[in-house]
Amino acid sequence: MRVSLAEPLFDLASAIPEARMPVSTTGDKPLKVIDLFAGAGGLSEGFRQQGFEIVAGSDIDPDACATYKRNFPNAITIHGDIREPEIRARVIAAGKGADVVVGGPPCQAFSQVRNATRLIDDPRNSLYREFVSMVDELRPAVFLMENVPGLAQMGVKEQAEEDLSLGGVYRVLPQVLDAADFGVPQTRKRLLFLGIRSDLGVEPAAITGTGATSQLSLARRKKGKYFVDASDGVGEKLLAQLLDPEDLGVTTAAQAISDLRFLQTGRREEDIVVESLRTPESAYQRLMRQSLPDVVQNVSVPRINEDTVLRLKAIPGGGNHRDLPERLLARYLTGQKWGPSTDSGRLGRAHFYAYRRLHPSIWAWTLNTKADSVYHYAFPRALSVREFSRLQSFPDHFTFTTDSRRGTIAGRIDGGQAHSRYRQVGNAVPPLLAAAVAQEVKKLVGKAERRK
Repeated sequence: MRVSLAEPLFDLASAIPEARMPVSTTGDKPLKVIDLFAGAGGLSEGFRQQGFEIVAGSDIDPDACATYKRNFPNAITIHGDIREPEIRARVIAAGKGADVVVGGPPCQAFSQVRNATRLIDDPRNSLYREFVSMVDELRPAVFLMENVPGLAQMGVKEQAEEDLSLGGVYRVLPQVLDAADFGVPQTRKRLLFLGIRSDLGVEPAAITGTGATSQLSLARRKKGKYFVDASDGVGEKLLAQLLDPEDLGVTTAAQAISDLRFLQTGRREEDIVVESLRTPESAYQRLMRQSLPDVVQNVSVPRINEDTVLRLKAIPGGGNHRDLPERLLARYLTGQKWGPSTDSGRLGRAHFYAYRRLHPSIWAWTLNTKADSVYHYAFPRALSVREFSRLQSFPDHFTFTTDSRRGTIAGRIDGGQAHSRYRQVGNAVPPLLAAAVAQEVKKLVGKAERRK
């Protein structure tokens, strides 16, 4: 396996003796990034789009690692549990000389803070502790840790900020960003901790997007009638921007996937030749199609049962089960028994988020890891993995795959190959959001370079 030991590209006098690793310049050679808990590589893709060199990525999921390796062939892909000494040693070796460490470690024990247990000390947060430890070990110029916004809401943000500062070695700025404010056709809030080494003499700055998510929303006028509501004059301007297919600042679901509407339920073929694709209908679609190979992958479409088709035909774009007429509220409509039954014989609370259809004129809600978490706005069908990934802002050349080995593998999550691909997309950080952060990182390093 190739191990990349990056050479420092410029040297700064260190005000803190422990800050061992110098930072690379933004000049001839790109800044080097290692991605921990990388998943399929959403953060890596965003940084790559801004000209960074991705040197390594690690994850415990073998299927996500297969996707990462396919899309970042020049990087080292490390599959395994970072808590194991051998895996940890490989990650450290791959990350030596990296200018930037990024990652999204799972952080589970929020509630323990109320019991005076520090976030980093709770055994359930061992992966979070590993991220902090890796930053301490590698001492990059900059790091980025992303997590769920609930971490901020439950009062542990300050603890994480303190942990990540490493006693003053880093200046850390936490903030919550919504991907839809950065051109992603999906609302997805993430809590980001951006840290820069204190000896570099610059402060991390707040990252701002369009602010569209605070001004625009999907409203329900009455049953079956949905529209995009603008709060005031600022909202009206953003609405015009949203509905402009040539504006990349804010993107609708239709602007993201309308050119793929020819895909049909039950399509089994996973690829399609580029020449057979329809002409792009928006600036966003043109952006997603840049650097395409001859074939686009991940265009198969799941089958769908007849009950679901009947319900979807009765639900408008933007709607959900609340729009169903009485005759379609029975648990089973055609006699085919599927999924859990209900005592009442009708749809229950478990179906509150079921049968949701995209609205063509606004971004999607936050996707989860299942194919049936969203349905097409115009046709009674689920989305392909390619359409899923469009809503996450993965470019069309980015292919989702799985480890070729069958059966149980350490770190693999049950559910099969198709589910794994949807899960990888649904768990990812949207690349366009990551790219906005990467752009800020470049600015910070540029400021530090000018202080030499």
